[in-house]
Amino acid sequence: MSSDALTHVQPPKGKPKWLRVKLPTGKKYTQLRGLVEKYDLHTICTSGSCPNMGECWGEGTATFMILGNVCTRSCGFCGVKTGRPSAIDWAEPEKVARSIKIMSIKHAVITSVDRDDLKDMGSIIWAETVQAIRRMNPETTLETLIPDFQGIERHLDRIVEVAPEVVSHNMETVKRLTREVRIQAKYDRSLEVLRYLKEKGVNRTKSGIMLGLGEFEEEVIQTMKDLRKADVDVVTIGQYLQPSKKHLPVKEFILPEQFKKYEEIGLEMGFRHVESGALVRSSYKAHKHIK
Repeated sequence: MSSDALTHVQPPKGKPKWLRVKLPTGKKYTQLRGLVEKYDLHTICTSGSCPNMGECWGEGTATFMILGNVCTRSCGFCGVKTGRPSAIDWAEPEKVARSIKIMSIKHAVITSVDRDDLKDMGSIIWAETVQAIRRMNPETTLETLIPDFQGIERHLDRIVEVAPEVVSHNMETVKRLTREVRIQAKYDRSLEVLRYLKEKGVNRTKSGIMLGLGEFEEEVIQTMKDLRKADVDVVTIGQYLQPSKKHLPVKEFILPEQFKKYEEIGLEMGFRHVESGALVRSSYKAHKHIK
């Protein structure tokens, strides 16, 4: 790597001003917050204290996590608990669908923990959740932010068959850092998952990466090139923030102008949509990614 490869970063001496977030406000946000509390609904927006919650909720978008809150993997960046997950709740698809109906969600993003403990990797519940949402909320559009299902095609096929408007799977980081950041995941396997989804007829595929883990600019650009070769349509690029002291440290805060540069590069590469900014998360402005 060249000695000036990190000139676009700022040493992490506390969060910079562009990572400061205004408290969410607005009539729609207040209404949804009230419904979440009244009916004890579970969204990643609230449990993950997402900085974009107010904006997304104001536009009628929310993210829900299925298959429990304990993951079988122990990624160095993720704040979700790792361990032995609880038994499958087969009523969960209907519960999620009902939550979406109560909240009058226009566009829902569904994600999950990894369930490598299950023979189907959780793919059956995934498919049943999409079907339940379709039955109860026929006007709601969907994005499924899926695990890699260990690259097993019959599990991926279940997602393809229920045809969500967007199917997303995150690369999370560049190839060199994948083993450290994602541990059980594989860079090439994730690319193959995205490629397979497109080849099987998924209309809109999507992926996301985090910056600030020690990657170099040329590595970020190469990852974007790899995603385009896999015919991915949408990419999100955001700043990594350390969930706790036990997780990987932030090695650099990426400057706003560098995020803008990546956006321009991505659009030149041919991505249909690029979200690139410090506060961007996988589901940020997700409703726009179906257009």
